Amino acid sequence: MVLSLVSLCAKEVVCDHSSSPSWLRWVPRELYGPLLQAAFASSRPLAVGELVQRWPERTLRVGGRRKQGQAAPSRLCIQALLLAVVRGLSDNRYGLQVLDLSGLQGDEGGVGEPMGGWSLTVALCTMVVQARAGWQRAQRRDVERKRFSDLEREKDVKRERGQSKRGKPLTGEEASRALRASSGSCSRLSDEQLLKGIRRRMEMERKQEVSVTGAGEGRKETERVKVNSEVLVHVRADLFVNARSWERVHVALSTPGPLKLQCRYLRVEEISVSSIRTLLDLLPQQGLLGVDVRYSNLGVAGLAELLPLLSNFPALKSLRLHYCNLDFRRDHPGQEEALRALSQGLAKLQGLRRLSLTALRLPGQLRVLLSSLPQPLEILELPYLSLSPADLAYLSCSHHASSLKQLDLSENTLDGNTLPSIRRLFSQASSSLEHLSLSGCGLTDSLLGLLLPSLGGCWALKSLALALNPLSTAGLVDLMRTAARMPALRHVLYPNPLEDYQPGLPDLPSSAQLLDWPLDEATDINVTSGRLRKVLADSGRSDIFLTCDLLNYDKDLMD
Repeated sequence: MVLSLVSLCAKEVVCDHSSSPSWLRWVPRELYGPLLQAAFASSRPLAVGELVQRWPERTLRVGGRRKQGQAAPSRLCIQALLLAVVRGLSDNRYGLQVLDLSGLQGDEGGVGEPMGGWSLTVALCTMVVQARAGWQRAQRRDVERKRFSDLEREKDVKRERGQSKRGKPLTGEEASRALRASSGSCSRLSDEQLLKGIRRRMEMERKQEVSVTGAGEGRKETERVKVNSEVLVHVRADLFVNARSWERVHVALSTPGPLKLQCRYLRVEEISVSSIRTLLDLLPQQGLLGVDVRYSNLGVAGLAELLPLLSNFPALKSLRLHYCNLDFRRDHPGQEEALRALSQGLAKLQGLRRLSLTALRLPGQLRVLLSSLPQPLEILELPYLSLSPADLAYLSCSHHASSLKQLDLSENTLDGNTLPSIRRLFSQASSSLEHLSLSGCGLTDSLLGLLLPSLGGCWALKSLALALNPLSTAGLVDLMRTAARMPALRHVLYPNPLEDYQPGLPDLPSSAQLLDWPLDEATDINVTSGRLRKVLADSGRSDIFLTCDLLNYDKDLMD
């Protein structure tokens, strides 16, 4: 990446923090952005704090999608940013109104000590609560200052009335003496009097809260408008909530103050249905784009309870459910009624474009769920769902097939019975499908050979994942020859060929066996990789990235 002259100069400027008082006051507002970027890139938290505390624009966006190889901001820089936002609230010249931290979080424990999603959520909630406490202290000081001022003014008025009643006007010396006495009495107010004033103020606020609780809807609406008028900065972010952080997030979302926390993507793990429902009730209805629920014991009834709540968010585009204990294989009474409730709930999600269902075990029920969606999906992820031939047959003929951009059928067994449906699905999605994952589907050389003609017709495909399939080197060579004829293809995740494993592997190993079985120490994986690259090079394709590293393969960083 070639840096511009402005970026290079900004990097040099922020590196010398001792000189910041001399130049910061003269910086034009259009240079704040490059300086802040340089401060993040160079891990200069002091420079980050000073720039953010004096931020001249109404909006500050930090984060977003990073380029490949670009590291996330360090933990110290993020903490300095949050502290600077709280300090800036006390400055009337502070111009910030919207702080957008969406997509900022990195991987916990990554290179450069980035701040992960959970840590960032906790830090944001702490910032909101601290800002509220500082705002309350400032309000109390203003109230006490005004009360004492009114009290002294009232004393002066009474003193003047008393003098006028006695008919003795004050001389100039007497008036100055009275004025000095009144000002001295104000300065000599004891700490006990100040404490009494604060206690009296707290008692009045407590009485107001009780009266508001018992008031009608009109009074509640008035209080809501008052709370909203107190907001100085709206903070947009992605929230990661689990059992350890739920209470803090709940307090931050339910506490009015100068900072208003808004959520773009909500990810929850291992919390109950009632806690998820409480969070959804506290979130602003505008702006929530996605909900990701993981490792939570929802059950069918819990999911049916949550879906109507999700329909209150008109911008919701993504719903992801991973390991949420939904199992329709067992014979439970009321199963049809539960499926009907789920179908009705999904039908209300008008803007849904992404649906991810992982390990929910829904064999034979895909039609019931997907047919109720009003709009076609663009991203459909169905790994570990035990899909049946009937499910794949429906999917190939559904209104979603021709709109899919990303499809994940990993760990669903594909065989001769499902082959016609898969071919039809590839034909329907040939002009739209960009990312395809068939890892762990039991594809053999013969089965893959029958699929390659249909797969080669997906001319928009950019990435293809086929890890943990029992393929030989000859099958991989055929795959590369087809890949060379796909113009948009740029990334291929291929499995280690069967010849690279130690002896004793079954003839048709499962994906779990391929994952656990050791590779032959005498085999060099670079030999297989070099042979496959040569096949591509002979076909005039050197722009396709090949890898067999399943753990470090990330399709979301390919564009």
